[in-house]
Formats: sequence, C-alpha cells, structure tokens
Amino acid sequence: MSDKVGVMICGHGSRDDDAVAEFTALAKALRARLDHFDVESGFLEFARPVIRDGLDALVARGATRILAMPGMLFAAGHVKNDLPWEINSFAARHPDLDIRYGRDLGIDPRLLEAARNRIAEAEASGRPDVARADSLLLVVGRGTNDPDANSNVAKLTRMLWEGMGFGWAETAFSGVAHPRVDEALERCRRMGFARIVVFPYFLFTGILVRRIYDQTEAVRQAHPDIEILSAPYLNDHPLVLDSFADRIAEMLDGDPAMNCRLCKYREQVVGYETAAGQPQAGHHHHVQGIGTDHDHHHDHHHDHPHHHHHGHGHGHAHSHD
Repeated sequence: MSDKVGVMICGHGSRDDDAVAEFTALAKALRARLDHFDVESGFLEFARPVIRDGLDALVARGATRILAMPGMLFAAGHVKNDLPWEINSFAARHPDLDIRYGRDLGIDPRLLEAARNRIAEAEASGRPDVARADSLLLVVGRGTNDPDANSNVAKLTRMLWEGMGFGWAETAFSGVAHPRVDEALERCRRMGFARIVVFPYFLFTGILVRRIYDQTEAVRQAHPDIEILSAPYLNDHPLVLDSFADRIAEMLDGDPAMNCRLCKYREQVVGYETAAGQPQAGHHHHVQGIGTDHDHHHDHHHDHPHHHHHGHGHGHAHSHD
C-alpha cells in the first residue's frame, strides 16, 4: 500500500488577528495547490490550532508520512529549536510514522523576485522623475539573536541593491538586532538621496510590520523634502507560494538539510562560542494556543521579541529526514 502523505505548514503565530488571517489564507492557497496531499496548518504560539493539533489531524486521517514545513523566512531560534522540538516530540510518540522536517524559505530566487515586485509597487506610487540610482533601499528584517539569520537579511539587501540598481542600500531590524528602524532611517535621511524605499522583509503583517510603517511615516512627516515610500511585505505573492511548494518537494524527493556552516549551535561562531552543542528545547509552552488579541478582548503593545533564545543546540531534527 502506498504512503498517504500529509503536509504540515508550521506558522509562527501571533496575537494579531490580521497576521493569523493572512497565514491562514496562505495555508488555504497551498492546500488548493497541493491537492494531491493532505495539508494541515498550525501555530507555534498564541493562535490556534497549535502544531500538535494539526499533526494529530493528519494522523487521524490516515497519514503515514508527514512533511513538516516551517512557514518562516529564515532559520533562527524557532526553526532551529522550537519547531524541531515539536516535531521530534511528536515523532517519538509515533515511531511508526515517517516524519520529515524541511528547511526555512531562506534566500531563494523566487523570493528575491517577489521582493523586487513589492519594491517596484512602492516605486510606482512615487514621483516619476526620481531615478533608482538616486534612491536608497532600506530592507527591514525581523531581527534575532542568531547572527546567521541576521546576516541573511544583510545578504538579501545586497542582492536587491545590486540586482535592482539602487544608489545605496541599508539593512535594519524591527527588534533584538541593530540597527533598529528609527536609527537606520535617521542615517539614511542624512545620506542625501532623493528617495528612500522602506521594504519590510516579512511574510505577514503584525505588530512589528505596523511599527515599521509607523516609524517610516513619522520620518516622512518630519522630512517632507525627501520622498519616503513604504513597500508592501511579501504576504501571498504567487512566488511565495512557489517557494513553499519547492521546499515541500525537497522533503519528498531530495535533501532538505539547511546550511549549518555558520550556525551558532553547530559551530563556535565568534561571540557565541558557548552556544555550540547546547541541548535543543522548545520555549513556547506558556503561550501555546492561548489565543489572539480578539480572544482576550484587549490589545498588546509589545512584540514578544524572544530575547530568551540564546543558546540551544540542534538535535537530530535540525533536518529530520
């Protein structure tokens, strides 16, 4: 009898109802696209269903092989620790299942093209007389305490800068890492470019994306002599769906191993030497499935930046294949 393959799309989760709705819409689009598989989705924190619920549902419907796909752009603490812990814990309870863990979306030609499209959308809303060579691109990543993940944002910035022909480009982060958005915008403003394009390299909306747009708007109002444009985040761009489909195909037919060469949990990276080899563990039990702002009928004004992800190594499910 042939395997029945289930696909588990593992989301970060958020207190923000719009962020949850956007992830859910993307999962629905993937479900329609991957109609030859049984597709479920779930969240690591806050929102429901939680990942374990989705995995249980796949097993209940007869899945004999499960492909667990991180619904996240880069491999930091969630992809390297929290999600593998969830998947490994489930696998230990179901030794008869073939459970495979995929890699992050990473720096991918399709995502670079999607990013270019989003940036071009912003440029189209600006003055037609400003050349790209007279514009500065500011790419904003989430920010983590994993230098490998942060360096990927910087690499993405460089590839968009050179690939699109901007006069200059800078990288900033919404939290944890530096420079932060307000600091970077002030530096960009002083460089004297006619236009600044701010691009949040995020999959979905949420508290952090709204903060980026709010900070950008504040600088725009304070300095009307500079054209400052806000580009849309990636969201459900068709090429994002293509990238997800590619990662899922890797798990089924190829080697989904992520690049661990500069991972602080595998190598003694400068400044993070004590992190290498520390045990893998999940950290989101206290917020798992507790609900969104809508469930609690109040707003949260902080962003849960995960400062506690300092040093937890990879177990065998860093790539569970």
